[in-house]
This record gives sequence, C-alpha cells and structure tokens, in this order.
Amino acid sequence: MDSVCSNVITREGIQTVAVENHCNFSRNSDLCICVVTWNMNGQVSYEDLVELIGSNRKFDLLIVGLQEVPRNNIARLLKRAVAETHDLFAKAIMQSLQLFVFGPRNSEPLVKELKVDKYSVGGFGGLIGRKKGAVAIRINYKGITMVFISCHLSAHARNVEERNSECRHILHSLFSKNQNPYADPAHITVWLGDLNYRIQGLNTHPVRNIIHKDLQKLLTSKDQLLQEAERGQIFNGYCEGSLTFKPTYKYNIGSSDYDTSYKVRVPSWTDRILFKIDDPEKINAALHSYESIDDIYSSDHKPVKAHLCLTVNKHSSITSR
Repeated sequence: MDSVCSNVITREGIQTVAVENHCNFSRNSDLCICVVTWNMNGQVSYEDLVELIGSNRKFDLLIVGLQEVPRNNIARLLKRAVAETHDLFAKAIMQSLQLFVFGPRNSEPLVKELKVDKYSVGGFGGLIGRKKGAVAIRINYKGITMVFISCHLSAHARNVEERNSECRHILHSLFSKNQNPYADPAHITVWLGDLNYRIQGLNTHPVRNIIHKDLQKLLTSKDQLLQEAERGQIFNGYCEGSLTFKPTYKYNIGSSDYDTSYKVRVPSWTDRILFKIDDPEKINAALHSYESIDDIYSSDHKPVKAHLCLTVNKHSSITSR
C-alpha cells in the first residue's frame, strides 16, 4: 500500500513511524501539536496535570484526552496549568470521557471552524460513571482542518471484536449528522485514548520478564491493535510511533510496579495515539516523540504523549479554504 506518512516501516493497516527526536517547533513546521492521553482512574491532583503537560510549551496546539475523569472540574485545573501560554479553544465532555483543545494565547481569531460531537457505546461502572465511547473536536486552525477523537473502548482481552466494532461505529458516526456530502475531509485525523487492546497469547510472567529486560519491542507482534489492523479490521492507513516505551497498563496505584492483585493482569499498551493524513501530497507529518510519562503514579495507567508537527506543501492550495 502507498505510504501516507513520512519515515515509516510499511505494513498493512497501521504504519509504524520513526520518531525524529529533534524539533525546531514552528521554525521548520507550519503547526506543532502536543497530544496527551490518560486514563485517570477517577483520581487527580493539580501537580499530576502540570507534569502531564510539561514545562516546554513551544508547541502550537495542546490536545488533552482523558478517560475515567473524576467529578472535579478538570477544565478549570487544566486552564490554570497552561494559563501563561495557552487558552482553551474547545472541549468535548461525555461524563468521564473528556477532550480539550488549547491554543496559543490570543490566537483564537485563527480558528475558522469548530465542531464538537460524541458517540456513546457503554454504561456505568464502579464509583464513577465510566462512560465508554468517544468524544471529538473538529477544528480548522491556520487553515489546517483537524479532527481529534478521544475514546474509551470495551475492556478485557477477549473483547477484540467488540472493540473493532466500536472503532468502526465511532468513525462512521462522528460528525455524520447533517454532514455535507461535498465537504472536504479533515487534513489530519488523530485518535487517542484508552483503546483497551491487549497483549495476546502470552501469560503475564513471560511478558513481565521481557519488559524487565527492556525488550518490550519484542511484544509488538502480540499487540491486538496492530494484529487487527494488519487483518484489515481497523485503522487502515493510520500511523503510530514505535512502541519503545513500556506497556502502560496495569500498574499498582502509587507505583511503577505492574499489577500484583489476584488478577495479575498481563501488561499491555492500552493507551495509544494514532494519526492519518488525508492527502500526503498536501501535508507532511513528522513525529518528534511518542512516549509514556512514568513519573505519574495516581492511576493504574501511565499517560502517553506525542509531539506531531505538520508542514504544508507550499504548492498546495490548503490555506485558501
């Protein structure tokens, strides 16, 4: 299949993107985006949110997707954390599933389109309403149309087909109401969230031994998300950075130790960030980081962060839209 991302290892389904560590931010790019996803497990501290965002604020857009959000006003805490550099452009909230888009202060006039949508696929559980499904924001900023989808899919290793079905329904349903059939597609679509795909076919102790030796890349062939994409079930044409960080679930709360409960769950990369360029001749996407944030301990998930920069082909008419 044709490559839709730069610097990729070609495969059917999801294409693995090489991470270009150095970034000059907007000097060599038209738009730099910091994307963060985190399943909060119903807990939050302001210090964790500050750590989540980080101190380097040279990016243009900040996208924060959260799952299992507690009842606190997270928007208020996030706005406080980025107040010196960024303003809240948009939010999409469906109970515990939330998505926020922040942009540079005083740059809101550069937003030409803004739409919000949501799609529910589940009910409640535990002490908080743990909503499953997706929330999404469509935004045109600096002439680039982007769709960000933050999701929380069905849990448990056995429910692969259920997750696949949810992905397809979410993609087909979002922004479909009163959709203009002649409208241009988004230049880039970014999926983030707790997709809940697991390591398949290995018991927990062999998996942990591999991770302990820092050889987790050997586990990617057992990752359900990549397997299902290769089967053509989901995310065809999407890109993702190499899974060089440790699986992000499930940890003992308050530590970086994997689950020691009676379930001793198999560590898995449940938390992911993927992206798809509609027309690579118009926009080039470079991934400058894809990593977990291991210094946050309040949840049984580790957050995942990506740094993505877009460059518009100078011969493209993209900015005239």
